[in-house]
Order: sequence, then C-alpha cells, then structure tokens
Amino acid sequence: KIDILPLTELVAAGGSQRTRLNLYVSLLDAFGSQIKSPGVFRIELYDYVQRSADPKGRRTAVWPDIDLTDPVTNNGYWNDFLRAYRFDLPLEQAGAQDYILQITCLCPNGSRLTTHFTLRSQK
Repeated sequence: KIDILPLTELVAAGGSQRTRLNLYVSLLDAFGSQIKSPGVFRIELYDYVQRSADPKGRRTAVWPDIDLTDPVTNNGYWNDFLRAYRFDLPLEQAGAQDYILQITCLCPNGSRLTTHFTLRSQK
C-alpha cells in the first residue's frame, strides 16, 4: 500500500523562491509497517472540484517520473526518521484553492500502487 503523510504541503512562493510541493510518501507492507522499496514514482496534481462525485478535476501539474530502483538514488530520497520518502517538487503556479494529489508507484514486480490526497489551501 502507498500512503501520503499529513506533513505534505504546498509552500507558497516568497521573494525569489518559487512555489513548491513538499511531499512525504510512505510505502506499507502487508502488516501496515513502513518500508523502503525500489520503484518508480509518478506524481500528478489535479484541481479539486467541490460537490462532485469525482472531485478530481483538470490536471494542473505532472512531474517527470522519479526512478528509485537504484540504491544510491533511493537512499537520497529516504528520510529514515520518518520512514518515508521526501520529494521537494517545484510548482509553476498554485492558486489559493484545493488540489487532489495522486501518487502512483510502479513496483519492480509489475504491480501498481495508487493513492489520492486532498491538499487544502492555506487561505
């Protein structure tokens, strides 16, 4: 299973800095324990549509796939204290609105893990 930790947030631009997404992703084994595992992460951001059966609206951003099948690269994204992966992703533009964050992990055995997370704006 894949899980997005509640520490995940959009950090608004200030001065010369661009808006960025601080993303914390945890992989869970069959017992619910956080694990480190190789995989390729696909990260997409969608507009949040209120009062809808499917709140995932127009895709706002998609980042290049992050390949963590190499042990050195995998360790670079791993945060041992949180037992999760941390991704700092630039975002061209973000309004004062809510978003749906979709994470897909393509595992080496061919399986695909997907989860969604609602990012609430800091109004």
